[in-house]
Amino acid sequence: MSPTTSDDTVGADCQKNHTSTDDWCSCFETCTLPKHIQEVALIELRENESARRQAISSFRQWISKNADVQNVITDENFLLRFLRAKKFSLPMAQQMLLKYLNLRQRFPMYFMGLDCMIPSINELIDSGYMFVSPFRDNEGRRVIIGTAKGFDLRKYSNRDLGIVHIITYETLLNDEVNQVVGFTHFGDFDSITPAYITLFAPNEFATLIKWGEQSIPMRHKAIHLLNVPTPIKFAYDYFRTRISPKLNSRLKMYTSLSELQENLDKKVLPKEYGGEMPMAEMIRLWKQELLANREKLIALDNMRLLSDKNIITRKTKTEINHSLIAGFDQINGSFRKLEVD
Repeated sequence: MSPTTSDDTVGADCQKNHTSTDDWCSCFETCTLPKHIQEVALIELRENESARRQAISSFRQWISKNADVQNVITDENFLLRFLRAKKFSLPMAQQMLLKYLNLRQRFPMYFMGLDCMIPSINELIDSGYMFVSPFRDNEGRRVIIGTAKGFDLRKYSNRDLGIVHIITYETLLNDEVNQVVGFTHFGDFDSITPAYITLFAPNEFATLIKWGEQSIPMRHKAIHLLNVPTPIKFAYDYFRTRISPKLNSRLKMYTSLSELQENLDKKVLPKEYGGEMPMAEMIRLWKQELLANREKLIALDNMRLLSDKNIITRKTKTEINHSLIAGFDQINGSFRKLEVD
């Protein structure tokens, strides 16, 4: 049985209602995920009531004692997105949170001030540059639609582009069903020209792609791309080198709408792409969701990463491995010395 959407909402933020550390760490909200979504969470993410409560309690205690972070949101909805993205591995979820905070502070032009009411952002959403279908696909996932239409390079900046993307992602992550079942992406590249590539410096683009996949707690389940122009295929190929093999395997390109419709449910698409609901109506409904989540997104700016020293990177992993090897060599040397003695 495929997951479906739910109108259920999670209760109020218990952190606001508890001042005692013990009470705060042991305050839990009743899981309101539909039964079939809970089954998906158990099978795919190893999530059940016991695992959820234990992980959230430990996560909150870690945050409260961590001198590297400040004002981190500790309601269940926020913490669960990291736990679910990492299948309830607490150390990996903690690392992802640190990387998420680091990404926001390294690139504040794209991750801070997420206000859908900024005139340029509002205009881009109205144009159909990026929005989300009100319908879920056959796997129960929300479908993020990008047409790149209306993005005038003379009028909008790379900041406008980045803000629209991150507003979309953060709004969707406020829904726990989305956290569990993941997301489907559809992009029509027909109106994109090589000039778009000049919006970002090559190193910046590469870093945003690589860090974004590692830091933003989204489960990207399918990516469908239509009409990728030949002049920008080299940028597409470069993009593929920056993402993980798992994400690469979920990316598909199509040269015709009929080919796309064989792999993506027509019901989730705008009428202009073979669906039933006009794009303008989809955008109108999406803007209602954005407004309903506006204050939560703006509040993200209160969080701070005071130090990145405890973020584990490939470099630090290598250093740890070298230290372990050196330690084993030292132990072996001691045993050899004992044998000689």
